[in-house]
Amino acid sequence: MRGVIADLLARGQAQGPAAGPWPRSLIGVDVWRDAIDRLEEGVVTLTSLWGEPGFVRMALIGEAFDETGVLVLACPDGRFPSVAVRHRPAIRLERTIADLVGLVAAGAPDPRPWLDHGRWPTVHPLGAAESRVTAAAPYVFLPAVGESLHQIPVGPVHAGIIEPGHFRFTVNGETIVRLEARLGYVHRGLEGQMIGAPIALAARLAGRASGDSTVAYAVAFARAVEAAVDARPPPRAHWLRGLMAEFERLANHLGDIGAVCNDASFALMHAHTGVLRERVLRACAAAFGHRLMMDRVVPGGVTRDLDAAGVAALRGVTEALRSRFPTLVDLYDETASLQDRTVGAGRLSPELARAFGAGGYVGRASGRAFDARRALPYPPYSHLKFEVPGREAGDVDARVWLRIEEVRQSLNLIEQMLAAPAGGPVLADLPPERVGDEGTAMVESFRGDILAWVRLDGAGHVARVHLRDPSWFQWPLLEACVEGVIVADFPLCNKSFNCSYAGCDL
Repeated sequence: MRGVIADLLARGQAQGPAAGPWPRSLIGVDVWRDAIDRLEEGVVTLTSLWGEPGFVRMALIGEAFDETGVLVLACPDGRFPSVAVRHRPAIRLERTIADLVGLVAAGAPDPRPWLDHGRWPTVHPLGAAESRVTAAAPYVFLPAVGESLHQIPVGPVHAGIIEPGHFRFTVNGETIVRLEARLGYVHRGLEGQMIGAPIALAARLAGRASGDSTVAYAVAFARAVEAAVDARPPPRAHWLRGLMAEFERLANHLGDIGAVCNDASFALMHAHTGVLRERVLRACAAAFGHRLMMDRVVPGGVTRDLDAAGVAALRGVTEALRSRFPTLVDLYDETASLQDRTVGAGRLSPELARAFGAGGYVGRASGRAFDARRALPYPPYSHLKFEVPGREAGDVDARVWLRIEEVRQSLNLIEQMLAAPAGGPVLADLPPERVGDEGTAMVESFRGDILAWVRLDGAGHVARVHLRDPSWFQWPLLEACVEGVIVADFPLCNKSFNCSYAGCDL
């Protein structure tokens, strides 16, 4: 029986090979509107929306995670029917398309700029790239209506070494009535730099989309290129990618668990998890030559093999975590003052998590059991045993417990991989490409699913590219879940989400 997405794709003109996890089809406006109907009904989930001159693309996944697809709509007049007018998760994506490419979402509920703060020398840098001739209008935050309300502006410069973002709180006394985040302060023109770049340079740039997820982004980009040219990396390359991805996950989850506790004034936990995180990073440096394992994953495989000393370093830190982490879990669970701050705080409803397609610990802590490693299995995970933990409470406590349980799963996965190493080469040459070859891939980062799409020019360069961080759909949910929370609990809720700024600022 054909699924909803397959039906939508079948009503258009197939683009590229029919096989593969992300088939695509050039469709008409009627199919585009029907896809919006399916989004509104909740039978499909929006995984990304992006544009290029003359075209807009919508990536979808089925409600049961059993089918995927990309719809391509031509926009000869520079306009397309707004998705966000009936499906709110698309709002910021449509605003980004307008800023970068110049395509207008007709009927969009929020036409304000998103990445363009009026300081770029050109407008629509990924489209016509015309010189800016008028100053941008002042940015107007969304209003909140009621008595005795006042606003608290915070950022974009914050205390500590963190990324810049502006938070505009509307509050009644100490209670948050509305929060609106404004990002874009670290826009680097990343996709613009990747366009026209050799594949090897583009891979390096992809790994810098969000530095805490450099392995996951590099794997996503590599798999998109490999899908475009039908490449088959060696088994040992997949094995090494899996090891790096799980150690990246461990380092980030350990850091987040401690940071959440620190924002609840429990610095002891922060200190202990910080020590363990440092041990993980040092083991990664010993095994792969870089603490964050940056530039180790490339299309076709990986650039560094793992020797006996590296294996010993990874085994050592895994054993240390097995020994010390359970004590910290007990410390978290048995500290009443800490539980008083985390339980019930910043609750995200399962309905909102499902509607926004929230990934990672944000979605799984609110009942959306999506993990790209399981739902869309790719090597080495397609050959490994692991569970996808889930919770329903959707509060800060649930998001901490998700991280705890994922640390346990990562340790299980690492031990499986170390016990059964793959042999052979670690890098394969890419097959010859053709003009217009396209590939799409989705991988699971510590924060959630990352989607990468690439089109090649036939001469070893990137023609167009799109990278979508899980934070695109998590930032709006943070705004929703802090309504009714006191201002003092915002840092706690914010850290429990730990959304990426850079991953959205591109």
